[in-house]
Amino acid sequence: MSLTTLQNGSDIRGVALAGVEGEPVTLTSEAVARIAAAFSLWLQKTAQLDKPRICIGHDSRLSAASLKAAACVGIQSKGGVVLEAGLATTPSLFMATQFEATRCDGAIMLTASHLPANRNGMKFFTRDGGLSAEPIRSILELADQLSISDDKKEIEEQVPLMEYYSEHLCSLIREQTGKRKPLEGLKIIVDAGNGAGGFFVSEVLQPLGADTQGSLYLDPDGRFPNHIPNPEHPEALADLCEVVVREKADIGIIFDTDVDRAAAVDREGVPITRNRFIALLATIALRESPGATIVTDSVTSTGLKQWIEGLGGVHHRFKRGYRNVINEAIRLNKEGIEAPLAIETSGHGAFKENYFLDDGAYQVAKLLVELSNLNAENSDGLESLIEGLKEPFLAKEFRVKFSGTDQEADRIISDLSAWVKSQEAWQITPDNREGLHVTTNTGWLLIRRSLHDPQFVINMEWDAEQATYPEEVRLREKLDSYSELTF
Repeated sequence: MSLTTLQNGSDIRGVALAGVEGEPVTLTSEAVARIAAAFSLWLQKTAQLDKPRICIGHDSRLSAASLKAAACVGIQSKGGVVLEAGLATTPSLFMATQFEATRCDGAIMLTASHLPANRNGMKFFTRDGGLSAEPIRSILELADQLSISDDKKEIEEQVPLMEYYSEHLCSLIREQTGKRKPLEGLKIIVDAGNGAGGFFVSEVLQPLGADTQGSLYLDPDGRFPNHIPNPEHPEALADLCEVVVREKADIGIIFDTDVDRAAAVDREGVPITRNRFIALLATIALRESPGATIVTDSVTSTGLKQWIEGLGGVHHRFKRGYRNVINEAIRLNKEGIEAPLAIETSGHGAFKENYFLDDGAYQVAKLLVELSNLNAENSDGLESLIEGLKEPFLAKEFRVKFSGTDQEADRIISDLSAWVKSQEAWQITPDNREGLHVTTNTGWLLIRRSLHDPQFVINMEWDAEQATYPEEVRLREKLDSYSELTF
């Protein structure tokens, strides 16, 4: 099997543990060793380094220990120097390339984010940020050509990376509030989902004065026994919503396994996710950068667009995929367009001021600064900042299997574009940058190809309740007319 089959956009993902029927192990220790070795060689070539310093960290997955050992062997076999961070978060691994105490040339995070417990993966960083799909492909193609001798050496250095990272977050909150204990008097509940996010309670919130009693699932457990560690999943949010209300907390916070995503729950137990989460962070970003552009993915609501424009900002709706959104914001800034925030509805959000790093803990830190200031004014909670945000009455997503070629996919989109123009009260949305985005008299719909699977993905939103939803019926009938599409 070519290792290139493990690529998933800008990540590497695979099955790391046996035991699930129909899911053979694909991310083996040998594969990880070869990929890590290739990353070391790639750094030597691209950065002209003799002995690149590479930091390795992992989330709480059961396969972490064996894959970490394999990665260390691979790096050392090709002249790299390993710094071991142990249990860590994905954003902290990038920061290992920035902190003066570490100053690594590259970093590898072993994680599969919110995927099931038998999966694992790899994310790569240099001092310029996370690697995108093209260099990942090059590394995997190089790894296919390598063989690794199982000659394990001693780890050269172990680093307390999470201590450095926690102090970094504490310093940010203290500097922006001007207080040593800015969270004093606030009750904050965290749900770490048994991933790597438990540090946020003991190393960030408590030193800043917060009462965190009642927080959930802080202990790392790679079986994820309580719920899927996904901050946008309703079941994952349910426990947090209940506890926030019961404990009369000021806010609830939930992280995914590796803490590059986050979401919140307001003091009434209402989730702040997707459009609400984006609106909240956009409100902060536009106060700091008036008139700026907020880059989002393609499935954000009409209400969010109106909210951003109402604050004097520009809503730049781009493609799905967190790297796509981040790279678009970077491109706009290079062209002289101020774009301080790039964020996907999944919770992947990156601030320009923070290296355009998708960092769930950093996003939460920005929210806590706001919460501290509101508390000092005896004002309302964070939800007051997005009061008046218009949310869709109903949102729906469905997927259709696609069995054709790229050319046939383009033909379908072209044909659908012509069909849409013939439909009464339908029009192609002007700022359409992915697939086919259509504004209807009752909301909008988006038809796009999946980033990773042979599918077409359809998102639809309605702004008000209707007796029937004929737009969906009409669209399904049209899609069913293509032989390459199967419901």
